[in-house]
Amino acid sequence: MCTAITYSTKDHYFGRNLDLEFSYREEVTITPRNYPFVFRRNNRIEQHYALIGMAFVVDDYPLYYDATNEKGLSMAGLNFPGNADYKDECADMDNVAPFEFIPWILCQCASVEEARKRLDKINLVRINYSDELPLSPLHWMIADQKEVIVVESVKEGLKVYENPVGVMTNNPTFDKQLFSLNNYMNLSPEPAKNSFASSLKLDDYSRGMGAIGLPGDLSSSSRFAKVAFTRMNSVSGSLEAESVSQFFHILGSVEQQRGCVHLGDNQYEITIYSSCCNMDKCIYYYKTYENSQITAVKLFDEKIDGNVLSRYPLRKEMQIQYEN
Repeated sequence: MCTAITYSTKDHYFGRNLDLEFSYREEVTITPRNYPFVFRRNNRIEQHYALIGMAFVVDDYPLYYDATNEKGLSMAGLNFPGNADYKDECADMDNVAPFEFIPWILCQCASVEEARKRLDKINLVRINYSDELPLSPLHWMIADQKEVIVVESVKEGLKVYENPVGVMTNNPTFDKQLFSLNNYMNLSPEPAKNSFASSLKLDDYSRGMGAIGLPGDLSSSSRFAKVAFTRMNSVSGSLEAESVSQFFHILGSVEQQRGCVHLGDNQYEITIYSSCCNMDKCIYYYKTYENSQITAVKLFDEKIDGNVLSRYPLRKEMQIQYEN
């Protein structure tokens, strides 16, 4: 399972936790403006916005997990098992395979407003990348510096939701996740107040008691509430280092440790990587499960007018600075 968030200080940030039991050899991947994107049921796009993000590159094709384009529009795909429903091809629609969805939007759109226009004509179709790489059940969060939406292809059709909390996890559908926050309206970052009974003397005996009742388990619905509370009450300085640090602390509130989610045999779900992209400067930061040091890749330090992917394998080994 996974978690995606946005965050704003002086600049704007977008990122996610990827929670899985194994890695697909993902890399930070830059797609320059003249890399020819080939689509299964649409014309290839020869020139487009440059992209930076995390991808599994297969046959020189970037299968993006999350990405940001040079205008700051950002997008992430998260697991959506049991609810994702892909369709048959439709002649009067843009038939896009789910593994093409991120580049299809980010290549052509500079804002959420422009993405909405594309979504009016899109049909997410059942086309596997290959026999070895079948489709994953996904839903997506799309964000720019002003607004955030969630896109879900379900049995009833394509649903597009406004996202006022700037977070997304997995199941259930986003409308139900958002409604569930009503259950936590009494929570507060402030000290607890006695509303139990005015005649009963109760003590605020610990800091943090205003948030008693906030979920702490690793289910997707609990992570949604936890990360929404953490993000919406987060306080950070506006410097880049302060902002990036706070972003990773927000994601850290719902990261998964090996051993806590057992999938059978010797498999455990963990937070394989956490990412944070500065949407204004297009700097992609990440850390991995074994390596908590933050690594950064800059889109605009590459030759973004080229036609060849730039790939940066993840630094996964723990890096420790010894003082003596």
